[in-house]
Amino acid sequence: MKKLLIISPYFPPCNAADMQRIRMSLPYFEKFGWEAEVVTCETKPHDIDTDELLLESVPPSTKLHYVKAFNKKITSKLGLGSIALRSLWFYKKKVNQLLKEKQFDLIYFSTTQFPVCILGAYWKRKFGTPYVIDIQDPWHSEYYRDKPKYQRPKKYWFSYHLNKYLEPIAMKSVDGLIAVSEQYIIDLKNRYQLSIPSATITFGAFEKDMEIAKKNQLKYPSVVQKNNEIQVGYIGRGGYDMQEAINILFKAFKFGQQSQASYFENFHFNFLGTSYAPKGEGEKTIAPLAESVGLEAFVTEQTDRIPFYQTINTLAAMDMLFICGSNDNKYTASKIYPYLLLEKPLLAIFHEKSSVVDILSKCSNATVITFQEHTSIQIEKIISFFYLYNKTSYKLNKETFFYYTAEEMTRRQTDLFQNIAPTHKNPC
Repeated sequence: MKKLLIISPYFPPCNAADMQRIRMSLPYFEKFGWEAEVVTCETKPHDIDTDELLLESVPPSTKLHYVKAFNKKITSKLGLGSIALRSLWFYKKKVNQLLKEKQFDLIYFSTTQFPVCILGAYWKRKFGTPYVIDIQDPWHSEYYRDKPKYQRPKKYWFSYHLNKYLEPIAMKSVDGLIAVSEQYIIDLKNRYQLSIPSATITFGAFEKDMEIAKKNQLKYPSVVQKNNEIQVGYIGRGGYDMQEAINILFKAFKFGQQSQASYFENFHFNFLGTSYAPKGEGEKTIAPLAESVGLEAFVTEQTDRIPFYQTINTLAAMDMLFICGSNDNKYTASKIYPYLLLEKPLLAIFHEKSSVVDILSKCSNATVITFQEHTSIQIEKIISFFYLYNKTSYKLNKETFFYYTAEEMTRRQTDLFQNIAPTHKNPC
C-alpha cells in the first residue's frame, strides 16, 4: 500500500468548493492501493461557513493532521487574508515533521488556495518526495486583464502579481498535473515547457451525498417554500462571466411571455448562493439583469451561501432545475452531478467547449443550450423546454454515468499517481 499525503487547507466541516474532490475520493483511495492522510487547517482560522453534516461523508478511519494559521484580523491589515498565505509557515513546519517521521510516496495538493503549492518544490528538494497539483481553477490567469474594473475580483492587482510570481515556483518542479479542464493543462504545459504526466479529471458524482441529504431533510429543509408557482432552481455562484448564459435564458423567457403570457407567468426563478462573499456582503449580479428586462417579479436572487446538504434538499424541492456556465471556455461546473442525480427537468446553458456539454449529453436527456447556437434556435429550445417539462421523463443513463462517479474519478487519480511515484528513499 503506497502512502499519499494530501494538502487541503479547507476540509469538512468547512463548506468550501475546493475540498470536494478530496472529500469524495477518500472512501476509495485504499481500494486503489493508496493510504491517504490529510493535512488541513484548524476550523477556527477559516473565514467561510461550516457544515458539520459534511463529516458524515468522511471515512472515520481517515487520518487528519491540523495546522494553525495566523489571525486574519492581523494579517488583513497587511493585505494577506487568504488561508493559504496565513497557514504557509505552519504547513512547512508540520509537513517537515511528517516527512521526517514517515516516508510518503507522493504529496497531492488539491485546493484552490494555490500559494501553499510552492511548498511542493521545497519538500521535493529536501525530502525527494514527488508532488502533484490539482488545478480546479486557473492559478495565474489573464482572463480579467481586459475586463472593466467593476468586473474584476477584489484586490485583483495584488493577487494577479502574486500569482504570476508564485506559480512558476510550484510548476517548474511539479511531477504531475490533474485538472478539471484540459485547457488548464495545455496552458501550463505551454507556459513552462512541461513534459510530465497529466490527466483531465472532473469532480465525481457522490451518491452518498444524496442519502445524507434525504436522511436530514427535517434538519436541512428547502429554503424555498412551495406555492402555486412552478419553481425553477439554480444554486451556485453568479458573477459577470455568467451573464451571457443568464441573458440567453431571460431573453427566451421574455419571448415566451410575449407570446403566451398566461402560461409563462406561472414560473419563478430562484438563484441562490450566488456569491462567495461573507454573509450579507455579496453583490447581486443576476437580479439586476432580470430588472433590466422587466423580469424582476419572476426572479429571486439570494447571494448568501447555503449549507451543502440543504442545497441538495432545496434543489430536490424544485419543479425544474437550471444550471449555467461561464463565458470562459475553460470553465467546467463541478456542481452538475447533484442536478443529474435528482433526475428532474434540467435546462443547461454553457459555452460549447465546456466539458459539461458532453457530460450532460451522454448521461441525460437534459436540454442543453450552447453559446454558439443561433439566437432563434436557443429561444426555440428553451421555450420547448418550458412547455414540455412535465410531459417528459427525466432519467439518468446509469451505465454511462458510472464513468463520472467519485469512485471512477478516484481510480483515474490513482492511475496518475502510479505513474509518478516510483519507489524512492527519503534522504532524511
